[in-house]
Formats: sequence, structure tokens, C-alpha cells
Amino acid sequence: MPPEKPHWAHLYDEVVTSGLCTGCSACVVACPYDVLGYDQETTYKPFHVEATGGLDGCTHGERGCTLCTRACPRFREWEPEIEQHLFGRPRTDDEVAGISEQVVLARATDPELHEAGQDGGLVSALLVWGLEHDVIDAALVSALEGDGTSWKAVPAVVRDRAGVLATAGSRYTYSANPLAYAAAIDGGAERIALVGMGCQASAPAVMAARKAGKVARRFVLSIGLMCSKTFDDAIFPELFEARYDLRREDIAKMNIKGVFQVWMRNGEYHEIPLKEAHGWTREGCMSCPDFAAEHADISTGGIGAFNDWTLTVIRTARGQELFASMIADGAVEVRAGEDDPGAIALMQRLSKVSRKRWPATAVPTPGRLPAPQPA
Repeated sequence: MPPEKPHWAHLYDEVVTSGLCTGCSACVVACPYDVLGYDQETTYKPFHVEATGGLDGCTHGERGCTLCTRACPRFREWEPEIEQHLFGRPRTDDEVAGISEQVVLARATDPELHEAGQDGGLVSALLVWGLEHDVIDAALVSALEGDGTSWKAVPAVVRDRAGVLATAGSRYTYSANPLAYAAAIDGGAERIALVGMGCQASAPAVMAARKAGKVARRFVLSIGLMCSKTFDDAIFPELFEARYDLRREDIAKMNIKGVFQVWMRNGEYHEIPLKEAHGWTREGCMSCPDFAAEHADISTGGIGAFNDWTLTVIRTARGQELFASMIADGAVEVRAGEDDPGAIALMQRLSKVSRKRWPATAVPTPGRLPAPQPA
């Protein structure tokens, strides 16, 4: 028999409708025929247009196109493939937060980037340095729709310092940042950085491992954001406003440090217990096993004792080279990760929690081994 060529029908059955789909949008970006759309309003999932095969079929796939499955960072043996490509080996059992070269605390030395960014402005510093030193042409990030008062997160392209500053900070609702790829290409970008949670940060590596064409080659840097979950947009009217009288248009900034921290435009500060937000957890996060953005070049997290330092995990040779150049240039300030052992311990603990989410019925990962077979 000829080898199987898995395509959209397989992806739809095994990932999109099985509970494994995180909504990262990599399949949409990789599709060369533009027959995949994306619901950015309700489900945060891809869908197939009716005209070329219906929801669960694809005429292009039936003729041999496999790019959507090659781009998906949750399709079949995704984790071993990514790790073999990035590191030349799979992780060991004790590498619960993924393989890394170095774990440090870091922050931007530029006062403007430090102030505008979240937890020390490291991600902003990475992007600005990469853009200004001819490492990347553009970066795919999230932005706030319109004037920002709706707190609706949307994919965006940044090409310069002003763009980075305008999109700095964290949003805790979902934005499928890879969807900004087409706009980046239309603007002439050939070397693209992707900033996103682990579900998105894994996409460039799996595309490269599975040889997903030009899209894979254009992603030259993946910056991962540590993330245990994101929330449906309904959290604003149904929790923040209904229970706490905090209107989204009055919110200036948000963060999560054991609680939902909310700063208002009038200077007020509020804390909301995370357990109250649980009911608005996005469906795509329920089975995601990756807290620590384990397949990014550099993973970042605002966890630990120091609010203006970012826990920074350097994972790949590419990430190591970029970070070392920034240190030499004075663009970032660094201290040992051991200065905040609680942050490292928290990363390990949250990584263990996330890895237990991966369903036993899915392709095994090191965090969810198959049950032993009877003799």
C-alpha cells in the first residue's frame, strides 16, 4: 500500500474536533489554497470552506496536499518531531518544562521599553533589537483592537520600535498571532519572528521539522510566552463588570500574579481570585500540555518574586546567539535564575500541571505515557 498522506480530513477528526485544537491557526497560515478560515469571535478554531470539500473534507487534500497537518503542533507525533529537530534528542523525564540551555532573569535596559512592556519589557527588547540589528524584518504579535478599550486581542504585525511599543503588554484573552503572517508577507517580510503562547511558539519548529515549505523558512525566531490558560472575551462583561463593576473600557492594564491584577484608568487597583475566572477558560486551553513554551527559541514568563524581571529560558542555539549578542550590546540586564528559586520551582510545578492535561486517548507525550499492556 502507498504511504498514508494525512490531510485536512485527518486533522479535522484527530485535532480540530477532538479537543486537542488550541486554535493556534498554523494550519490556516500554511494552507496554500486558502480553503481554511478561522473563527476569531467564538470558537477560535479553523474551519474548512464548504466549496472544496465541506467541513470535514478537502479536495486538495484528497489530491495529495498535506501542509495543514505538517503545520499543526498537535497532530500525531508532534512533540518528538519538534524536539528532534530543535535539540537533536527528545527530552528526559526530568525535563518537565522542556529542554533548555540556560535559565536567567532578564529585563530591558532601555527605560521606555522597560516601562511599556510587561514584567521588565524583555520581549519588547528582543523585538526591537532584532528589528534594528537586521535579524528580523517583522514580528507577529497581538494588539488591542481599535482604540484598545474593548480589550479585544487581535493578530498584528510590527516592523519598528514604534510598533513594538504600541503593542507591548499582555492580554489574557486569545489572539491567534500567526494569522498576521499574510500581512507580514504582503509588506515584504522574509525573516519573521513569532511571539505567542506555547501552542503558537511550537508551530515554526513543527513546520520546519515536517518541511512545510516557505512558511517554515520565513519563521526565523520564536519567542514563547509562558501560559497556563487564556480566557474567553465574555469574561469582561460576565465577571469583571457583572461581579466587580469593572468595565473593560476603564481598564488600563492587567497581569496575573497568583490573582488577576487589574489597574483602572482612574488609578484604582483591584485583585480578582483566579478561581473565579476558571469558568471562562478557553476550550482550546483545556488539553494543552505546554505551560513553559517548550519549543520556542526563547521562553519568557512574568512569574516569581520580582515584578520587573522576566524569567527567561534560553532553549535553542539560535536563541542563545541572539541573547548573547543583546547582552554584549547592553540591551538587556541579566541576573542568575537562582536569584529567584521560587520562580523556577513555580515553572516546574505549572509545567507538571499542564502536562497532565494531555488526554490519555491522544498520541502519547512524555508527560502522558501509554498504559502498560497486559502480558
